[in-house]
Amino acid sequence: MSHPLGEQTGYKIKVESIEVDGGKTLEIRSLLDRMQFSDDEGIAEALGISSAQWPLFGLVWPSEQKLANLMQKWILPIGPILEIGCGLALASLVVHRRLGDITASDCHPLTESFLKHNLTLNHLPSMKYSVGHWFRENPNLGKFSLIIGSDVLYDRMYPSNLAKFIQLHALPSAQVLIVDPNRGNSAEFCKIMKNNGFTLSQSMLKGPLYDYSPYRGRLLNFLRE
Repeated sequence: MSHPLGEQTGYKIKVESIEVDGGKTLEIRSLLDRMQFSDDEGIAEALGISSAQWPLFGLVWPSEQKLANLMQKWILPIGPILEIGCGLALASLVVHRRLGDITASDCHPLTESFLKHNLTLNHLPSMKYSVGHWFRENPNLGKFSLIIGSDVLYDRMYPSNLAKFIQLHALPSAQVLIVDPNRGNSAEFCKIMKNNGFTLSQSMLKGPLYDYSPYRGRLLNFLRE
């Protein structure tokens, strides 16, 4: 469901060209900064989104750039793919451009309308989107063979709820890829995922981002066969 603001009236926005691996670029419409919040209708409060969290969906984050780079060269499965906490959905756009069966998901009410704008900016057809709220039931979301996400463990409440969400929406044989900027909450998440039958392998992610700023983080690669 689109937010009633639709065109994001009252929000300051910008459009950037984001380069991903292979010299490919994405035109991304985002919020100008993180100092924006509007909740006249109480939508954020009803969803449990604080004023500090509200603008986070609409920014280009380093780990999302790394996930988009990864998806540019990853061998995509035949089965369905889900991006969790997608925000501006850079990785989903890359997978969609490569004709992967991707569904972008987030709990923020503005995510879908920004996604539609960015699909248009990049001359891409419509893409599947679904609300994915880690603290609530998502009966229409389905199950997936590959689940991807970036910087999704920044809150201490997220590891257990996200692991439970993944358990509900991962197929019995599934892979989960999380790009994590070395968050302290990742250890608990990895422990719960192991208890849910996933085997973990890790690799370091370094190197510059599209704006040449440095990045340090890890790819958490969970596999359940």
